[in-house]
Amino acid sequence: MSIISTPKGQRFTWYVKLFFWNQKRKYGAILEPARLWGRSPKVFAALASLYGAFDRGSSPLEPALRTLVTVRVSQINVCPFCVDINSATALKRGITNEKLTELADYATNDLYSDEEKAALTYTEVVTYSDQQPTAEHFEALRRHFDDDTIIELTGLIGFQNMSSKFNAALGVKPQGFCTMALPSTTEKEPQ
Repeated sequence: MSIISTPKGQRFTWYVKLFFWNQKRKYGAILEPARLWGRSPKVFAALASLYGAFDRGSSPLEPALRTLVTVRVSQINVCPFCVDINSATALKRGITNEKLTELADYATNDLYSDEEKAALTYTEVVTYSDQQPTAEHFEALRRHFDDDTIIELTGLIGFQNMSSKFNAALGVKPQGFCTMALPSTTEKEPQ
């Protein structure tokens, strides 16, 4: 549930119902954010299409790295729903419990590769609204990624910021997708 609920008898367009069917098949439940976005069907369809573009198999960003980025943005924005579902995805993509639990401390942790540290540092700088990327951030990114990949990484960060801020603002609760116990405090102060 969330602060704004879907009214009983809410009617959704056929293509929103198709998204619901797919979510129920994939997750075993309709996602609460989908119910909320579904009240604005054209926006929801565009949003779902954008998510699909970022999560495609041919993305230049590895699935595990994409997931670490989405979990970190979700932690910073204090979105329990997003941390829950993205953490479950992380575990399915082979990220260990230990690595996921230590995510807020990635910068000083040997569990993370230099590529992951560069991407996660950039993720934090883009997510914290009082910071801006510097030449040093792009220099670190270019050791691992070409410009097109950096653009896609930036888009993914922006998308997850919108998604997690939307869900956090509307009080969307976790739906119990991640079975591991995550730290109770997931936010880290900006550096």
